[in-house]
Order: sequence, then structure tokens, then C-alpha cells
Amino acid sequence: MAKRKTKFVCQDCGYESARWMGKCPGCHQWNTLVEEIESSSKNKHVPTSSQHISKPEKITQIESTDEPRMKTPMKEFNRVLGGGIVPGSLVLIGGDPGIGKSTLLLQISAHLAEKQLPVLYISGEESTRQTKIRADRLGVAQDLLFVLAETNLFDIANQIEAIKPSFVVIDSIQTIYREEIQSAPGSVSQVRESTSELMRLAKTLGIPIFIVGHVTKEGAIAGPRMLEHMVDAVLYFEGERHHTYRILRSVKNRFGSTHEMGIFEMKEEGLREVMNPSEVFLEERSEGAAGSTVVASMEGTRPVLVEIQALIAPSSFGNPRRMATGVDNSRVPLLMAVLEKRVGLLLQNHDAYIKVAGGVKLDEPAIDLAIAVSIASSFRDHPTKPDDIFIGEVGLTGEIRRVSRIEQRVQEAAKLGFNRVICPQNNLDGWKIPDNIQVVGVSTVQEALDISLER
Repeated sequence: MAKRKTKFVCQDCGYESARWMGKCPGCHQWNTLVEEIESSSKNKHVPTSSQHISKPEKITQIESTDEPRMKTPMKEFNRVLGGGIVPGSLVLIGGDPGIGKSTLLLQISAHLAEKQLPVLYISGEESTRQTKIRADRLGVAQDLLFVLAETNLFDIANQIEAIKPSFVVIDSIQTIYREEIQSAPGSVSQVRESTSELMRLAKTLGIPIFIVGHVTKEGAIAGPRMLEHMVDAVLYFEGERHHTYRILRSVKNRFGSTHEMGIFEMKEEGLREVMNPSEVFLEERSEGAAGSTVVASMEGTRPVLVEIQALIAPSSFGNPRRMATGVDNSRVPLLMAVLEKRVGLLLQNHDAYIKVAGGVKLDEPAIDLAIAVSIASSFRDHPTKPDDIFIGEVGLTGEIRRVSRIEQRVQEAAKLGFNRVICPQNNLDGWKIPDNIQVVGVSTVQEALDISLER
């Protein structure tokens, strides 16, 4: 009897080794190599003269066609995808357990089925009865919404080719397996090969397929990193399970701009889109509180007004604490060092706590000025004006640098009733300032503080 051949595969990066190692040489993670049985099939694809062999074409001679996108009633969902669902696309959506991934995709499936488009919802984690119970709770049951509880990829592919639906959901990719691969479902080999087969089905049949991916404790999608490279778009569904608001964020999109963001509210009857997220993030803001500022941040092509809060308190420890929620932790001590050196604020013996209200994560440099002003406001215990907006990048020499899309940011602030925008001086030229708002240009942090914290 032939001895079975085994190999050890890293569950993070897919590195293969003939023996077990504690540390993966590929991604340098510990205890990630798992033993798997090598596939016994040795058949390799050898092209013959009878098969169609593609030849290179001149790019100027290739006809470009604008394929119509499938629109859903959820405008926030369409925005994140770049305008709608592209036929033949393979989209990966990840998020924490219980965040609402299955609820969102079931609602989208029902909306498309309501338009007389056949939809196939494949669940590897729930039975058809459980899916029906959830659909009844959400009130989204439709005749053209087909539900299949299956994990065998061969049977799934046969059903897709037989029904030829207009939209397919795989929930989730970690439960799907191929029989010819001996490893367990969810392993690197199974996830990679299953995704490759689903991609072939999506491209050859022109059917958009959405696959749900589990996430690790670090927040990344579980499985090999190449999974995100294979698909056409990667969406993350974020938010606290005990809070009502959810954020759908695009981190990769071959058919639209990345870093788009859609806001949803979780209710008993399902997810409801939030059309004006700026009002949501500012509705509980306390007026007259020191350490509170508002910034106009760009999320993709959309400006969003968000409140930034700072609390500066004397430290009782030898090393003062620097904590941030919603912004990069390394940005807080950098801005505090600029305030100490360029403005003269003695912050070295104070703890600093920074928070972006509403659970939003901001990573663009245009929020620097708002963070710096909120730190100075809390340290001096002097509130800023409640109708001020702060926009600008802070340099290490204390200068305020220009930011992108200043016109859209100011228009959003004017629409929500703010009276004054403090922004970089170099951003004032080349666009028309709205009549109902004042725009003040500043060149340094000291100048911005003199204007915003004037008594």
C-alpha cells in the first residue's frame, strides 16, 4: 500500500514545507503550519491543438463595452461597490461574527429577487429552515430567492450551472470544500481552490458571486492572503455588535474607487441605510465642552463630518499614557510634540486620550489640525466655538499643509449649518466659497489656536 504524502502548510500565508516548523519562514508567524494530505491527482492541463489558445491583442483594437450594473434599492451599498453590482464579479465581504454580514446579503438577495431576477443563496452554516426563519423575521421572502444548504463545491457548481441565477451568495467560503483535496474545510488549500473554481464560474457564466469570509482575532479575513488578491472587490463590515450603526467599507475594488464607506443602522427588521451620516455622528455632541472639535473627513468620494474628542489630564505615573480610538496611536504623541515645541504647551506630564465619536476610523492627514486643536482646548480647558470646522495637515515644523477636495468638505459643512471653516491658507485659491459660510486660512498651528481659542 502506497504511503500517503503529507505536507505542512501555513494557515496565514500558504507557505508549504515538507516538515513542521514552529515559525513560518514566509510570514514569520508562530505555530501556523498545519499538516495536510497532498492531493493524489497528478493530472496536469496540457493544451492540445484542438483547444482554443488565446493570443495577445493590441489594446487599441479591443472593443470596450460599458456593462450595465445591477442596482439595488440600497444606495449606500451601490456607492461602496462603485455604482452597483458588476456582472461576473467575485466579491469578498468580511466582518466580525454577528455583525450582520448574512443579514445584509439576504436583504440584497431579496431586493434583486423582487425585481424578477433569480437569486441563489448558498449557506454552509445554516439549514434552509434557519435561513427561512431569518427571512421571515426580516420580511424578505421572495419566490425567486432560492436557498441551498450545501458545502460540497461540486454540487454547488452543478446547481449554479443548472439554475443560472443572476446573483449568488456563498456563506461562507470557510465551509466549502472540494472532494479531491484531502485537507479539512477552511484550510489554505481548500479556500484557495474553492475560490478559484468560484471565480471561474463567475467569469464564464457572467454571474456576480458574493462570498462571506470569516475574520481572525486581529480583524483580517481568515485564510491565505492571496484570497484578497484573487477576488475583484473586498468589503469589510465594521461596527460594534452592541451598537446600532454599521459601516461597510471598500478596501479593494477593481470596478470603482477604494475607501468608499456606507453607513447602515441595525434594526429589528434588518439593516436600514443612513443617507446623511454626518448628522448621525454629530447628533449627540455636547456644546460648550472643552476638547471637542469637528473635522470634515473624506471617505472615498464622500465628505463626512465627525466629532473628535480629547481629554488631557495630569498623569499620576512616571510614563504618561497616550491612547487613541479611531485614529492611529502614533499620531497622538507626534502632534503633542509639535504643540510642545512650536506652541509652548507643557504636555509631557499629562495623559492624553483621543476618541473619534461614532466608532468611525479616520486615517487621512487632514484630521491633524482638529486633533491638535482638541488637545489644546482640553489642556487649556477652553472650548472652541460649536459652529467651527477644522481641516488641515500639521507638519513637524508647525505649519498647516494643504489637503485634497477642500471644496466638497466646505460644502458639506455649510449644508449642516456650520458658520466657519478653519483650513490651510494654500487651499483658498481656485474655487468658489459658498455664501453662507466663512472660510479662514491659517499657515501655522499657533495661528489656528489663536483664532479658534480666542477669548
